[in-house]
Amino acid sequence: MSKLGDLGARLYRGEVGYDFVGKRFLWYGVSILITITAIVALAVQGLNMGIEFKGGAVFTTPKTAVSVARVTEDAKKASGHEAIVQELGTGGMRIQISGLNTDDATGVKKQLATDLKVDANQINADLVGPSWGEQIANKAWTGLGIFMVLVVLYLAIAFEWRMAVAALVALIHDLTITVGVYALVGFEVTPGTVIGLLTILGYSLYDTVVVFDGLKEGSKDITKQTRYTFSEIANRSINGTLVRSINTTVVALLPVGALLFIGGGFLGAGMLNDISLSLFVGLAAGAYSSIFIATPLVVDLKEREPAMKALRKRVLAKRAAAAAKGESQDDAHDAEDAPQVVAQGQGRRRR
Repeated sequence: MSKLGDLGARLYRGEVGYDFVGKRFLWYGVSILITITAIVALAVQGLNMGIEFKGGAVFTTPKTAVSVARVTEDAKKASGHEAIVQELGTGGMRIQISGLNTDDATGVKKQLATDLKVDANQINADLVGPSWGEQIANKAWTGLGIFMVLVVLYLAIAFEWRMAVAALVALIHDLTITVGVYALVGFEVTPGTVIGLLTILGYSLYDTVVVFDGLKEGSKDITKQTRYTFSEIANRSINGTLVRSINTTVVALLPVGALLFIGGGFLGAGMLNDISLSLFVGLAAGAYSSIFIATPLVVDLKEREPAMKALRKRVLAKRAAAAAKGESQDDAHDAEDAPQVVAQGQGRRRR
């Protein structure tokens, strides 16, 4: 067995572990700091909305020897607006200019043909109206709202309302961080970005449900024992799925990272940035929130219940009594379980 597999088995059995729940206020503080940074970046810099949302024109030119920098300068002079230029594999240029109407686009097309020394008929111009982008945004918000409602209903039915609330907070946390990173780096927000955001919600929910499922199983009949408190069982659940969460996240981040850093960075395929950045940040934030945010929040909500408070008192009292007798916790519970084992054995002999 590999070292990572052996660690996973030991974590699952509870032989080793990290106190995620006990240090939850540290993680809350880190998350609040990151979230505030994201909100400030969003408020100060705003999002760089793509042409699909603002409207404008996209010009595709034939093969040209003019550099990207020169085309960018010529397009800015011709239109009076900022231009985004990408070199295509055919040797042509894709020139994106926001805020142009039909009349403006015709004049810009003729000027670009003159500057690039190509026939104007060889330059393809596609106009995008802002109303189309508004429709896309509205549909995205509608889809997000429906998704959130379904998530809350599913978790409330399959688990309980506290887990539904915690998962919802974690999802909002992931979205806020991802959008904040877009504001910080200035990447364009396109329909591909929206698709990426909706995709990471599903991944984040999956990772959270895996931990919740372990917590549900581990806390079954919890009030009938005095070995662990609810927070300790929750922490064991996180540790039991930790290696699985790490493996899943790493495997998911590797191809997305290749798209972002190799495709978008080295190869200059800028359109890959639209979806890859949202996926990369969202996947990492989703793994983080499922471990450090969602489950600790469930603990905070659950341990407000009178039954859980009473359980904690009984557990701590038994541990104090065992410590006073010089016994370890395991010895105390072995002694407690012994009469039950004997009784079960006698019952089997009678049958």
